[in-house]
This record gives sequence, structure tokens and C-alpha cells, in this order.
Amino acid sequence: MRSYRTVLSLPGLRNVFVAHAISMLGTIAAQVALSILIFERTGSPLLSALVLACSFLPYAIGGILLSSIADRFPARRVLVVCDVLSALCIALMLIPGLPVGSLLGLLLATGVIAPIFAGARSASLAYLLPVDLFPIGRSLLRAISQVAVLTGFALGAAAVAAVGAPWMLAVDVVTFLVSALLIGLGTPYSPAGERSRSTVRDSWSGLRHVFAHPRLRPLILLTWVAPAFSAVPDGLAVAYSAQTGAAPAAAGALFTGYAAGTVLGELVVARFTPSLRRRLVVPLLLASQLPAIAFLAKPSVPVAAVLLAVAGAGYAFNQAVDPMILEAADPAYRGRLFTVQTSGLMAIQGVSIALAGVVGSFVAPNLTIAAAGVCGTVVTLMIARRALAAQYQRWYALPLRGRV
Repeated sequence: MRSYRTVLSLPGLRNVFVAHAISMLGTIAAQVALSILIFERTGSPLLSALVLACSFLPYAIGGILLSSIADRFPARRVLVVCDVLSALCIALMLIPGLPVGSLLGLLLATGVIAPIFAGARSASLAYLLPVDLFPIGRSLLRAISQVAVLTGFALGAAAVAAVGAPWMLAVDVVTFLVSALLIGLGTPYSPAGERSRSTVRDSWSGLRHVFAHPRLRPLILLTWVAPAFSAVPDGLAVAYSAQTGAAPAAAGALFTGYAAGTVLGELVVARFTPSLRRRLVVPLLLASQLPAIAFLAKPSVPVAAVLLAVAGAGYAFNQAVDPMILEAADPAYRGRLFTVQTSGLMAIQGVSIALAGVVGSFVAPNLTIAAAGVCGTVVTLMIARRALAAQYQRWYALPLRGRV
């Protein structure tokens, strides 16, 4: 594909994306391995499930208190140090007989590091890529992430069964170190921003910049809220499969459908011109939410997987929103901005999945998913009205009223 090839042909950018793919695959396989390892030691489904929770929750800590690290130091240095620290945390998990609490604590530490790494990486892309290629670069990151999710979860359990959980954790250590080498030796230098003496104070300054900025605030909220509602079917995939009479393993088709749709959407929309991407923001937002409403009819698992693939494809609306965010943001705050965006996205998806589970315990799963589709459509359109009206009033005839 020409647009992706253009990004990958720039000096050092191929290393950035190869490093991302390697570390993502290792991380996902390690999550599977750690879940199995903890379950084998304790026999507790709850403690095993905490692996996923510990992967989501620390994003909020890293995003709120440490986001300024992505701006205070050169991006390449931040990325390498984050990779090395993550490798160290995973390596410590290999200590024989380490208590479960310590294992989860080390996983929490890697979760705190992850949003700093993501923010520095996006900030470096904003520096290394021309403005018109920046959304393509972030699109490629998202596509790689979804392919890694598909591959990692599909093969992770089989790999653990074949070689054992400790070996899979050791592989994750290697992937982080390889990522550090690729970034440290093969990517261009990008300068650090200005900084004060306090990391936390700088981080709070970044939060204020995001949420006090009348143009940035609704754009960031849009990138959070749309996937939060569309993540509800993930939280209820097993329950919905059981509701339709299918085997619990059929839930894998629902996870696969959404991830595959996301990759396809990113690949297709990346071929469009920037003006067409901007015009498609609202249709793609609707595509991300409306399919869930069809769950009122309790479709079969294969049909539901197709619906979720359509919803996943709608996530490509970010390719138009990313350049708007870049244009509105002060360059000195880019690292903090992208760290906050990433951490907020992960945290709100984690909360959304948890709430879906709670509601789905009292309301039929298909009705819960459909209700999320209705609410998601209404809420995302309300936020989009505010976020897009100033730029595209002449296209969508959206009067600028109210505040978000």
C-alpha cells in the first residue's frame, strides 16, 4: 500500500514499526503466559483475571503523574529506557517462587511505563513525519497492534502449552530488548522540550493544556468515548455466545471480528485523500456504534462477528481526528498530550468492559450491547458536533452550540 510504504521508506521509521510489532507480540503472549502461570499456582480464576485488570489500570497513573517524561527528554532515549525497564520487570517475574502479589506488582509497573512509551513514540512520529503522513503513521501503529492482538491471543495459549509459561515470559524479555536496540541504534534523534524541575508539575500542566483547550478537549473525548462504547461487546462476548446457545469458545469469533475489522478499516481509509477522510469522520463514527443496536435481534455468532467487524472498521475515524489534534496542540505538549490520550483510552475501555460485565449480570447480554450502541451513537454525535463544527460547519451544517 502506497501510503504505508511511504511512511516506512523514511529514514529510521521502519525500525520504529518493527520494534512496535515485536514488543506488542511479546507483551500479549506474556499476558497469556502470566494468566496461565498464576492460575496454575493458585487455581483462582479471579487472580488470573487480574492480569488483564493490571494491564489496563496503571495507564491512568502513568498518564496523570508521569506524562511529562515524554516531553522532558529526547524521545529516543525515553523509548529505549522504557523498553529496558519493561524487560527488567518481566525478567524479575522469572525468579522461582515469586509470590503472586509480586508478579502482579511487576505487571502494574510495566503498565505504568506503557503510556509513557506510547506518548513518546507518537510525539517522535509527529517530529519525524510530515504533517500529511502523521495520521498514516498512527494508523499503521493501530493496525500493527490489532494484528498483534489477533496473533498473540490466538497463538499465546498454544505456545505456553508447548514450551511453558516461564519460557514465554523469557521471550517477552527478549522482545523488549530487541525493540530497545532497534530504536536506539536505528531511529533518528528528536529533541527534548522545555521542562521545569518537577515531573509531576509538568504532567499536571499537560492535563490542563488538554482539558482547558476548547478545541483539544472535545477531540480527545471523541477518541475516548467512541471506543469505550464499542468495547462493550468484548466484555460480554462469552456471555453473548452462551445466550445464543453457542459454545463459550465461539466468543473468539467476536474478538476476532472486531480486531479484523479494525485492521481492514485502517488499511482502506489510509488509501483515501485527507479531505475524504475528514468528510468521513461522522459516517465512520456511526459505523463504530450502530452495528451494536442490531444485537436487539440476537443475531447468530457469525452474523454478530460481521457486525463487530463493521464496528471495528469505524475506528478508522481517528485518521481524520489525529491531524486535527496535532494542529490544535502546542508542539511543546505533544508528548504529554499523546500520553494522556493513550492512558485515558486504555482506562476508559477497562472501565467500560467492567461496567458491561456488571450490567450484563442483570440484563440480557444482547440488550446490554444494544443499549450501549444507542447510548454510544447519541453521545459520540453530541461530542462530534462540538469537536467538528468549527472546522466543518459548511459540510455538515452543524451549528456551534453548547459546550462539552
